[in-house]
Formats: sequence, C-alpha cells, structure tokens
Amino acid sequence: MAKRAIIRQIGNADIRLLQVFMTVCECRGLAASEFELNIGRSTISKYLSDLETRVALKLCHRGPSGFRLTDAGERVLEAAKRLTGALDTFSSEVDEIHNRLRGTLSLGLFDQSTTNPRAHIDSALRQFDALAPEVDISISIEPPNIIEARVIEGSIDIGIVPLHRKSESLDYLSLYDEDMTLYCGRGHPLFDVDSQRKLGISKIRKYKYAGFGFNSPNMAAGKRLGLARAARVQDEEALSLLIQSGVYLGFLADHVAEGFLIRGKVAPVAPKRTKYVSQFAAITRKSPPPGRKTQLMLEELKAAHADQK
Repeated sequence: MAKRAIIRQIGNADIRLLQVFMTVCECRGLAASEFELNIGRSTISKYLSDLETRVALKLCHRGPSGFRLTDAGERVLEAAKRLTGALDTFSSEVDEIHNRLRGTLSLGLFDQSTTNPRAHIDSALRQFDALAPEVDISISIEPPNIIEARVIEGSIDIGIVPLHRKSESLDYLSLYDEDMTLYCGRGHPLFDVDSQRKLGISKIRKYKYAGFGFNSPNMAAGKRLGLARAARVQDEEALSLLIQSGVYLGFLADHVAEGFLIRGKVAPVAPKRTKYVSQFAAITRKSPPPGRKTQLMLEELKAAHADQK
C-alpha cells in the first residue's frame, strides 16, 4: 500500500517556513538569526515548530545547550536548498522571457580578495551594475570546497576560488593569480635568521606548521615541502593569527603579508624555496547552463582581468 504524502502541495507559507529554517541553520542558532530575519526569537521558534508540524519530523534541538540539527533536519535542509534553488532558476527563466535582468546574483569568494592588486572583482561588479541595475548581489565568504559544493547544488551562481583540482561538474574561467610565501611571526626562532639563503628545508620541517584543513594549493604546498601540519584553519584570517603568534609557520599571500611586514610582525621564511603561485578562477556549474545574469557577470569578470592573459 502506497504511503500517503505528508505534504501534497507546497505553498507560500511553506516556503517562508523553509526560508526561516535555512537562515537559522546558516546562522547556527536562533539568537544569531534574529538580526538577519528581523523577527524575535520566540517568533522564530514558532516558525520552526510550525515547520516540524508541517513535515511531521523533528528537525532540530534548540535550547540552553545550543542549536543542533537532527539527521532528519540535515536531510530537510538539503531538500530545502534544492527547492529554493529551483525556484530561483524558475524566476530567472521567467525574467529572461521578459528580456530583463532581475532577481539575485549569488557570488562565493575565498577571503582576502580585496587586497590583491591583481584581482579586479570590484571593477566587474561596477560594470555589471551599470548593465543590470535591478539585479541584487549576494556575496558570501567561504572555503573553496564549500563554494564548489554550493555552485554545483545551485545556491551560488559564481564562485571565485584558487585552482587545485577540477570537477567534471564545473566550468572554469581563469582570472588572476597571487604569490604565496611561507612566513613566521615575531618571536619565532626563524624570525631573526641572519641568512635565509642558508636555511634548508630540513630545518624548516622541525617547526610547527599551520595550514588549511581542506584540499587546496596551500595543502599541496605544505605536502610538497614535507611540513607536518600542527594546526588546521578554514580561512586566511585565522592562519594569519596563528603565524603572528610566533609559534607556527604558514603560507600567506604576499599582498596579505605586506602590511604585517611593514609593521615587523612577520618575516618570510626561505622565500626562494617556499614561494608558489596560486591561480584563481571563476567557477559555474555545467548543468543546467548559466542564465543571462550569470553569463553577463562572467563576461565582466573576463573583461576586468583581460590584461592578465
């Protein structure tokens, strides 16, 4: 006997409940989501209860011990992302039928893009706004592996990430690069080494190393030099903090380290041996193909970085 569907039709009220649920999950709790949703915590809690009633599932634990999704909540969250992604795609396609660009364009960036003199994302955004002023821009800062996953699932239209491996589900547009060097902080034994030229890799390997906890050029560079990772981070801000502690070695983009160098807070470690170049690319999913908003932004990104080809 076939099981009767819990939800036979999805209405606007259901979509609103799902949007609240996704925001709470993104903010990792009710308190943090109050500002984002602009509604009180008690109302948010009621919305979550209403959604649990609607789907007949316990979605999350919430209370003094914190916010945590149940296994069912994790699955409903993924389904909700696919649903809202499909709705966004539908809206984009209708807008294209009307020959106008509206809606939202979602970008996912890896951190520290703004200080790289070779990155001209700001110029591309300016030109895009001039051509599509009715399109809202949404930008999130995420680790590259999260950006890739969200582009594939459709919740991010364009990601800009360092190239380390290519997915068959994604298309790539090379944009710019950045120079990466191993650094240490003030107080580290290698900070005042008289001659970096005489510093061998075998000596560098004796010290604690901090690196990204996800597959990336950073991880590859650490493995290439045989550095044993003693601390894992998810972004360059945290990595910079560990390096400045004087305890850990770590790779920083030279444009990020420049300000710290001027203030005498970090020093390069054997730059001729440790330096590498990281290439950044814009990524989009292959299927379904990008809509007009995404295509337009890709064209502006390509034009803004044309001088680097």
